[in-house]
Amino acid sequence: MDEDSRYEAVRSRDGRFDGEFFFAVRTTGIYCRPSCPAITPKRRNVRFFATAAAAQGSGFRACRRCRPDAVPGSAEWNVRADVVGRAMRLIGDGIVDREGVAGLAGRLGYSARQVQRQLTAELGAGPVALARAQRSHTARVLLQTTGLPVTHIAFASGFASVRQFNDTIRTVYAATPTELRAAAPGTRPTATPTAGVPLRLAFRGPYASGAVFDLLAAEAVPGVEEVTGPGGRRTYRRTLRLPYGTGIAAVGERARGRLDARLHLTDLRDLTTAVGRLRRLFDLDADPYAVDERLGADPRLAPLVAARPGLRSPGTTDPEEFAVRALVGPAGAERLVARYGKALDAPCGTLTHLFPEPAALAGTGGPLGALATALADGAVRLDPGADRDEAQVALLTLPGLDARTAAAVRTRALGDPDVAPPGEDTPDSWRPWRSYALLHLRTAGQHLRAPAQHLRTAGRRKDPR
Repeated sequence: MDEDSRYEAVRSRDGRFDGEFFFAVRTTGIYCRPSCPAITPKRRNVRFFATAAAAQGSGFRACRRCRPDAVPGSAEWNVRADVVGRAMRLIGDGIVDREGVAGLAGRLGYSARQVQRQLTAELGAGPVALARAQRSHTARVLLQTTGLPVTHIAFASGFASVRQFNDTIRTVYAATPTELRAAAPGTRPTATPTAGVPLRLAFRGPYASGAVFDLLAAEAVPGVEEVTGPGGRRTYRRTLRLPYGTGIAAVGERARGRLDARLHLTDLRDLTTAVGRLRRLFDLDADPYAVDERLGADPRLAPLVAARPGLRSPGTTDPEEFAVRALVGPAGAERLVARYGKALDAPCGTLTHLFPEPAALAGTGGPLGALATALADGAVRLDPGADRDEAQVALLTLPGLDARTAAAVRTRALGDPDVAPPGEDTPDSWRPWRSYALLHLRTAGQHLRAPAQHLRTAGRRKDPR
């Protein structure tokens, strides 16, 4: 989009572009999402930015009316496999907060200076500024939804000091943390860590939530995850292994511009990472308008797209876990949880265990042991910043892991929207959304086996242990 077309999106308050770009108004010093309901500013007073961090770096503060920090992420980062796309996925997972810019650069295979230069040139902000914008959003969520002391929120959000926290909140929101908390809609927040952190996970466009919850229910591993409730009002719950501790997530099926969720975390520093992983699981940063427009033009797919507008391609909260499950199948995964899974300190209903880490499975021998060892020692990387081509090549060198399983891992664990399993006839007109096209066919009972059926088939193979 050029700036004129962006301004037209702002003038029409087009929510399709929320998160794809931001606009700021010189006369007010405020930046907004394109769908902001405020009076449209004059064109000469408007500036456009690729990220909220870039707007903040230019001296603009977030609009209190449209809350531009609560928009979905750009779908561009799901599609792109270059260093900028990989960097954005890693920053969303909280790598800069945990490992610094040096850690981010090391995972990307570049120097810190190269990463800084590429991100600044394309996005108008470097990794520190991008992470800072993310931390400020996390802080606002905690301030306005929990009763935690401000000092606790500062460190839980990833800030190095209370002073840094206070300065950032004033800069981004033009308010102190106390004032920001007081401005929360409704009554004063009373939620506590025991009650969990309530969240509204935003997405753009239509969302075929029923198909996503059907898939998650079919794949659920007892003890680790479950789907409960009647159709249309189901809740997906699962345990999470996170950098600082563990968690339990609950996400509701009803979708009206957002999925309502609640996170119970043993360490609130994991909030940003947990939210990012839920967003990848439910594919909340996708652009359904672009996907449906491309696939809806295909005669074979058109009726399927019309029947399920906004169909998402689910990911996973734990890429290494998914790779193991794809290899052993549901029955094998259940046995692994019972034998090697780590029991929660405090079980929550039927959720009792974390899925076993690769290191715990490395000594099992056979294909499973080979995969677990490769994941544990880094020979196979499946983190958000992994190079997708390199990961697939590494997977195919492992015994017992065929090309179809590797394609499933690339689709779900690495979030690649354009994967076609080997031997399948997928026309070029489906690019770059072949993962979505094949999911439409599977969901309608056509062409390929459904993902859950694929995992069951894998489970009937010779036990990889």
